[in-house]
Amino acid sequence: MTWDQELDARGLLCPLPVLKARKRLQGMGSGEVLRVVATDPAAVIDVPHFCNEAGHALVGQADEGAAQVYLIRKG
Repeated sequence: MTWDQELDARGLLCPLPVLKARKRLQGMGSGEVLRVVATDPAAVIDVPHFCNEAGHALVGQADEGAAQVYLIRKG
């Protein structure tokens, strides 16, 4: 899947990956996809919860080395 923007949140701890994703998504158009790369173990819980609460779609989630990758489609 392709994405429109990428956020490198490696090394950031909760809640920073979600806060930075929220800020980045605010500047994106509806339907655009943000790729978030995070190493925070809590992101596995935080990112899906954020998407559900904010009305965005989590369209992909995978491990990439020591990081997790999330694809978020702006709602």
